[in-house]
Amino acid sequence: MLAVCDGGSTKADWKIRMEDGKLMNITTSGFNPNYHTVEQIRHVVQQELAVKLKATAGGSVFYYGAGCWDPDRRKVVAEALGAVFQQTKIEVSHDLMAAARATCGNEPGIVCILGTGSNSMLYDGEKEADHVDNLGFLLGDEGSGALIGKKLLQAYFYREMPEELHPVIRQACPNGRKDVIDTIYHGGVVPAAYLASFVKLFAGHFGHPFVRKVIRDCFLEFLNRHVCKYENHEQLHVHFAGSVAFYCRDILKEAMDELNLHLGKVLHKPILPLLNYHLKAEKGIQLDPEQKEFE
Repeated sequence: MLAVCDGGSTKADWKIRMEDGKLMNITTSGFNPNYHTVEQIRHVVQQELAVKLKATAGGSVFYYGAGCWDPDRRKVVAEALGAVFQQTKIEVSHDLMAAARATCGNEPGIVCILGTGSNSMLYDGEKEADHVDNLGFLLGDEGSGALIGKKLLQAYFYREMPEELHPVIRQACPNGRKDVIDTIYHGGVVPAAYLASFVKLFAGHFGHPFVRKVIRDCFLEFLNRHVCKYENHEQLHVHFAGSVAFYCRDILKEAMDELNLHLGKVLHKPILPLLNYHLKAEKGIQLDPEQKEFE
């Protein structure tokens, strides 16, 4: 068995290749070592993943997840996985490394995540070579869905948004400012995820000059404050993973061209290329891609 996971705090996507060559796709609840204990993580993996597999011993498990930035937090996840998958090779890393291996493979490049949040690193083909700090959605997250959503809301309430776009906000927030403030501060939601949801609401208007400019400006800020800080950024390919990068990739390409940067792969999710990376590394084989997710 060879299992690869792209894990978030709310859900985790698993791709597993069994010894007979069968490929399984399983989605479980997510977990984060910042918020969950070893026992809580072990319970999720046992009840939502292991019970669906006939083989539990031997093989390899590669987990890439939220909150797995330092050795102590990675140890929490590794201990939980090891308690379920005994006599199995366990490797735990962070989500940027997943994006790096899925896009760069063994080649150097700059790797970015643009989803609800944003992040980046310089990858030397094997490991992280440099990393501009990510300050989270309150202080940073440039180019992210959370920041783009915030800019769109600001434009509406500050009377800067063209009137033909107003119905998008009005439908989502019929009580105006009250709906936004109540949801963010008292709604029991993750504020960054709520703000990012407005990007999806405007998906049918990405071609509108105003919306396009908001998104492009957010991308330019991310590129200038993060990507352009890396050595050789004008020579290396810059790769992306995440829903915002994927669905706004034509706008992203415009921003990249403006700064003379080289756009590499743009993945919605890294999970299939990541499985291929490990299959090739461990078994010398590679699956046929289910679909081409990048340009």
